[in-house]
Amino acid sequence: MKVRRRFLHPVWLLVSLPGYIGVRLLPALGFGTAGVVWGALLLLAACLIIPASVSTRHLRNRRLADRLAWAGFLTMGFFSSLFVVTVLRDVFLLAAHGLLPAAEAAALTIASARWALGLTAFATLGGFIIARRPRLVEVVIPIADLPEGLAGFSITQISDLHVGPTIKRAFVERIVARANALGSDVIALTGDLVDGSVPELSADTAPLRALTARHGVYFVTGNHEYYSGEPAWTAEFRRLGLNALKNQHVILRHGGAALLLAGVNDFSAHHFDPAQCSDPATALLGADRTIHPRILLAHQPSSATAAAAAGFDLQISGHTHGGQFWPWNFFVRYFQPFTAGLNRLGDLSVYVSRGTGYWGPPNRFIVPGEITRLRLVPA
Repeated sequence: MKVRRRFLHPVWLLVSLPGYIGVRLLPALGFGTAGVVWGALLLLAACLIIPASVSTRHLRNRRLADRLAWAGFLTMGFFSSLFVVTVLRDVFLLAAHGLLPAAEAAALTIASARWALGLTAFATLGGFIIARRPRLVEVVIPIADLPEGLAGFSITQISDLHVGPTIKRAFVERIVARANALGSDVIALTGDLVDGSVPELSADTAPLRALTARHGVYFVTGNHEYYSGEPAWTAEFRRLGLNALKNQHVILRHGGAALLLAGVNDFSAHHFDPAQCSDPATALLGADRTIHPRILLAHQPSSATAAAAAGFDLQISGHTHGGQFWPWNFFVRYFQPFTAGLNRLGDLSVYVSRGTGYWGPPNRFIVPGEITRLRLVPA
C-alpha cells in the first residue's frame, strides 16, 4: 500500500506523465535537437504552471490569480488529453511495427506524433468553444398517474455552474437570461454553483438574483459549496432570493393540483458537518402522503437509492459533468450510478445534467454543457 501511494503522489504524477509524453513524442516529431530542447522546456513549464494555477487563493492580486488559473487550467486540459492520445498512439504503433516494413514504420512514427499534437490541439480549442456555450436540452419526464393540472409542468435546471477563476459575472448573466427566457414554472439549481469564497465571488454570483419563475427558484448544496464555505454561501444565496432546500420540502399548487418539491444536502455533506447528513426520507417529514408527484433535487446521482426507497417519483441531479471532456466521459460511470441523461431505478426516474459550467479545464470536447428544461407528462 505504501508503494502504491508513493507512485500516486501528485508530484510524482506531475513529473512522470509529462516525462512520458516527452520521451514518446519529442524525438519522433523530427524537429531535430533544437525542437527536442524547446519541447522539453514547454513540458517543464507545464509541470510548474499547473500546480501553481490551482493554489492561487493566497494571491492578493485577483486579476493575476485569475490569469494564472486560465493558463494552468488550459495547460492541464491540453496535457491530460495529450497523455491519453500518446498512449493510444503507442498502442497503435506497437501493432503497426509488427506488420509494416521498417521504413514505413519509421515514417508512421513521425506522422503519428504530429497527428497526436494536432488532434490534441483541435480537441482543446473545440472543447473550449463548446464549454463556453452550453446548449438547451429539452427533456420529457413521464410520470405515472400525473394529475391533469400538472401536465406540462416545467422545471429549468442549472447545475454545476462552478463560478470561479474562469467563470465570471458575464457568463452567469448569459445563463440567467437564457433560463428566464424559458418561462418555466420552477428553476432548480442542483449544486456546485461556486468554487471560491463569498468575498471573492459575490460580485460574480450577484446576477442569480434576477432568476425568476412562477413558483420560485430553489437550490441544493453540492460538494463544492462545502469546499468553499457552505454556511456563508447558503446565507448569500438566500440573500439573493434563492430558496434553500436542506433535507426539506415545499408543496406547490399548480393547475388545481399539488406537487411536492424536496431537496437534500450533498451526498458527502456529512464529511463536513455530521448534522447535515443527506437524507431523502427526512426531506419528506410532515408531507401529505397523498400528494403526487414527489420530486427530489439532489446534487449527486448517488442519492438515488435512498430517494427510491423514500418513494420519490423523480430525482434531478448533476455532479458528473458527463465526464466533461473526452476521454474522461468513458470513466465517470465507474464512480456514479448514472452518468448523464434520463435513467430509471425501479419506480424512480433520475435525470442527470452534464452541467452548465465546467470545473478546472475549460474544455467540453464531445460532452457539451447544458441548461435543461424538464416537462412532466402523463406516463
